[in-house]
Amino acid sequence: MALDLLGQRAGRAAAVGLTAAFVPESRAPHPRRVDPVGQVLVLLTLVSLTYGIIEGPSRGWSSPLIVGCFTLAGLSLVGLVSYERSHDEPLLDPRYFRSVPFSGATLMAVSAFAALAGFLFLNTLYLQEVRRLSALEAGLCLLPVAVTSIVFAPMSGRLVGWRGPRPSLVVAGAFLGLGAALLTWLQPTTPLWQILTAYAVFGFGFSMVNSPITFTAVSGMPPSQSGVAAAVASTSRQLGQSLGVAVIGSAVAAALSGEVSFAAASHVGWWIMSGCGFAVLVLGIATTGPRARATVPLVSTLTAGHTP
Repeated sequence: MALDLLGQRAGRAAAVGLTAAFVPESRAPHPRRVDPVGQVLVLLTLVSLTYGIIEGPSRGWSSPLIVGCFTLAGLSLVGLVSYERSHDEPLLDPRYFRSVPFSGATLMAVSAFAALAGFLFLNTLYLQEVRRLSALEAGLCLLPVAVTSIVFAPMSGRLVGWRGPRPSLVVAGAFLGLGAALLTWLQPTTPLWQILTAYAVFGFGFSMVNSPITFTAVSGMPPSQSGVAAAVASTSRQLGQSLGVAVIGSAVAAALSGEVSFAAASHVGWWIMSGCGFAVLVLGIATTGPRARATVPLVSTLTAGHTP
């Protein structure tokens, strides 16, 4: 055990040394100042939008509160774009989104993680409330998702390094969409083997999506802004999770009634998740071609005199 620990430490030290010696620096020339106005506008946009989506089915989409939430979200977003375009050191320069790969990576991160969050949300309710499984049994049923992610995620990274992000994104989107589509006929008595098969298909799709999203985001930005690109991709994942639960939960709640079971009401949620998966496929093709990559130098030119 002591030798193993020593080997691990030596490996980490070697990795740090080799990175310092051979990986080029990509940070901006100097750190930016804090942008509190931009942060507040982002917070208002996301909070009001998410709250409006979650509370819409119960309070009514035309209620003053929900209309006010969506209005606040729209005004905050407009204000954010306007302010950030004129700010010397913006939280996020809107012109970055003229890079097709960067914009596509952001949308793919939102779509993929919205599907994942909705998947976990609906399945937890279905397995425990409809199938009457214990929390442990429900967790064991979700093992196909975890196992496929552990096994195939490293393959995705190697495939990105070998062939670029497009093949991984196409495979990820196709299997995410297919895995969710296989559950659109879910019933309380659906054989468990069919459910586990759908879980494995969905998990394989999700295992392929992380590496190419990060690669596409970073490669779609100037080298000095690679940190911003990675941060936006990470934030988009969190945003996707929040919106996934909000949108899919609201859609299922709207379909649920005294005469409609949860299993039947969940079908609309599975269709939304399937659409998110196939959106990753389409965006993966559209944002990784030569025309899309040609927009990256344009962004570098547009922001050269503005980005610190």
